Amino acid sequence: MSPLVDHLRRHGENVAVLTESQRLSYADLADHVDAAARDLGEHRRLILLETRNDVDTLVRYLGALAGGHVVIPGPPGRDHNAVITTYQPDVVIDATGTHLRSGTGHEMHEDLALLMSTSGSTGSPKLVRLSRANLLANAAAIAKYLGIQGTDRAATTLSMSYCYGLSVVHSHLLVGAALILTERSVADEEFWELFRRHRGTTFAGVPYTFELLERADFASMHLPHLRYLTQAGGRMPAERVRRFATLAEQQGWQLFVMYGATEATARMAYLPPDLTHSRASAIGRPIPGGSFSIEPVDGWAEDGTGELVYRGPNVMMGYAHGPQDLSLGSSVDALRTGDIARRADDGLYEVVGRRSRFVKMYGLRIDLAQVEATLGENGVRALCTDNGEQLAVVAAGDHHPRDLQQLAADAAGIPAGAVAAAAVRELPMLTSGKPDYPAARALVSDTGVQQHTDLRALFADVLHLDPDDIDPDASFVDLGGNSLSYVAMSVRLERALGRLPAQWQRLSLRELEAQPAPPHRWWRSWSSTLETSVALRAVAIVLIVGSHAELFELWGGAHILLGVAGYNFGRFCLTPVPRTDRIRHLGTTIAWVAVPSVLWIAIALVITDDYHPTNLLLANKFLGPFDSMTAGRLWFVEVLVWTLVALTVLFWLPAMDRLERRHSFALATAFLVGGIALLRFDVLSLGIGRDAWFTVLAFWFFAAGWAVAKATTIPQRVLVSVVLAVGVHGYFGDTLRETLVLSGLALLIWLPVVRCPSVLAAVAGVVAEASLYTYLTHYQVYPLFGSYRALGVVASITVGIAITAAVTRLRRRLPERRIRPLNSTQVPALRSGPPEPGSPR
Repeated sequence: MSPLVDHLRRHGENVAVLTESQRLSYADLADHVDAAARDLGEHRRLILLETRNDVDTLVRYLGALAGGHVVIPGPPGRDHNAVITTYQPDVVIDATGTHLRSGTGHEMHEDLALLMSTSGSTGSPKLVRLSRANLLANAAAIAKYLGIQGTDRAATTLSMSYCYGLSVVHSHLLVGAALILTERSVADEEFWELFRRHRGTTFAGVPYTFELLERADFASMHLPHLRYLTQAGGRMPAERVRRFATLAEQQGWQLFVMYGATEATARMAYLPPDLTHSRASAIGRPIPGGSFSIEPVDGWAEDGTGELVYRGPNVMMGYAHGPQDLSLGSSVDALRTGDIARRADDGLYEVVGRRSRFVKMYGLRIDLAQVEATLGENGVRALCTDNGEQLAVVAAGDHHPRDLQQLAADAAGIPAGAVAAAAVRELPMLTSGKPDYPAARALVSDTGVQQHTDLRALFADVLHLDPDDIDPDASFVDLGGNSLSYVAMSVRLERALGRLPAQWQRLSLRELEAQPAPPHRWWRSWSSTLETSVALRAVAIVLIVGSHAELFELWGGAHILLGVAGYNFGRFCLTPVPRTDRIRHLGTTIAWVAVPSVLWIAIALVITDDYHPTNLLLANKFLGPFDSMTAGRLWFVEVLVWTLVALTVLFWLPAMDRLERRHSFALATAFLVGGIALLRFDVLSLGIGRDAWFTVLAFWFFAAGWAVAKATTIPQRVLVSVVLAVGVHGYFGDTLRETLVLSGLALLIWLPVVRCPSVLAAVAGVVAEASLYTYLTHYQVYPLFGSYRALGVVASITVGIAITAAVTRLRRRLPERRIRPLNSTQVPALRSGPPEPGSPR
């Protein structure tokens, strides 16, 4: 019996494999593997195996190893002709079945077990030769430092054709743990249903996996059996590492950040979970059985810095460039990683750059020397090196950084935003006369900081923050951006970048700075993009003031703004932060609306007889007087404030908070449908009259905007559109008004941004930003102009803008707000500002 089959049998009836429809014990798996080994025959073969995360692939892979064959794992759906042509495998196993190829036959070293593609190889395939001893040593080391237990259940989030994904299989089967085989992405709800159903304890991820986790609101998921997560496959931003480390601490699981390469079978180093906060940029310490050394490299003058070299029993046998290399024994005793690193005083290793003149970006292997040569052909003498996630270019002479960015981007075949460029008088050189690439990187970083400071200053100005407090890996939402500051930021950012990137409010400063310049188009010189929600605010407040001043009669602006308020509630209040933070944000939102409203009402009570003391409580619709012609004017603020108060109480309940996080669109839609049924069609026969338009019974417009914010797919947007059309039809008894309201909300659903003349976009931004103060004061302003109605409208909007500007200047004179230290699951404190004002008509 094969030692591998014997090992599987020793775990008996312990669960080995779980899928959506299957459950295999180790005894069952051993039987399947034994049968697969026999099917492949006793003659040792080279097998190309197209991998999927399913039982058939696992059994065939293990069967091949059990039979002593050599396996080349390949990703599904790819063209394997290059590998087949070069290596002439004896057997090809793909989606169509097992194919025996005639006329083949190979002389292969007795220790050889696995051939895997290197991450950067292209063209003629260069494969990594791995032995059985490599696989066992790496699996044992991983199982040891992760503390994998027989009760663990790991979901296969990575392909088995990838050394990281395969290492998860090896390490868990080694100790008798279970695998949850799935092709689902962590972005799919079906993945999480399967993970919870099978009591998953762990899964692995590359940096992109963790981006998806944040988008999927991982922080709010209920995963009671989760023990740890692992991350490798590239450097993850330190801030994201810290965010997930914080979440791990709060929820009782661990995060292991790891460093490895195919040439080391999988892993070389790991960062212990208790150091992920303080040492988030480090790769950690060597895995059990391995060791690092630092060897000097020309061009890296910093003491203690050099090429990172790894030694351990998991180091590959060597490379294979063709079938003639398969018979070779081990030719490598140390792995030169090509990474420039240093050993810190605490014993942890840090990677600070690359020795190789190649970098991998956007899936491309870029020859930096060739980029330099191409720039030289264009009259640009430059040094090119890597700068984290960007290509760094330093050129000698009088060059504009934007021109350098575009030239280098064209030469490398990457977006211009992925290039950081600087122009200097002379290129930095070492005393030896060789290029000083670390100095070049520092020059670009310094320039990048200056470029970044421009955006940082913009964020600091709009959000009233200390610029030095702003983390370049933080986004507008992370830094406390809200619906009021969103208007100013979107307009100013569009001017700075030339366009508004999709979901810009969730992009970090670093990502915004890296945005490529928009392609030159003749119309861009006079036009700008404008957020639809901002445009609606501006148009609606003009309609409100103009209709009240009787300059024209176009009603419905207030109900559009109520929908926009719900839209911003969904975007800025219901974010992936802890429940206590959400409640605090909602309280801040209420204050943004209520405080200026009460202050103005107090002033108006002194100088006019328009209002009543009940208005100070924002409760005229509850307490009266009900026969006043003016006291009910502020119905919009009352609806907004009390709606937010009710929702604050609702989401204070842990069960409701969890429900919203798991089913955000469904819950918002339920409020919309329920609101229309109860408040629009009065299904409970409560005798709701036409004055429901101007009371809290108009809540369903707010719910509509909330649902729009959570609708992420076309079917969801269609559903919201249909429900809205049903609700609005016949609601006001005024076809024009209904068409206006429905059209505005439809734009919010289907057209996130609009393009308009730059001057118009700038004016709209200013008017929209001032909409709250315009709404509060216009009742007292336009009557001053009597029959000069147009002048009264202009004056009302001007007063609102002036008050907004004065408040902004006052805030700038106050001490700058300090960002609360991050101790929540995902992001710093998040506020939502005042939703948009409206009018009683």
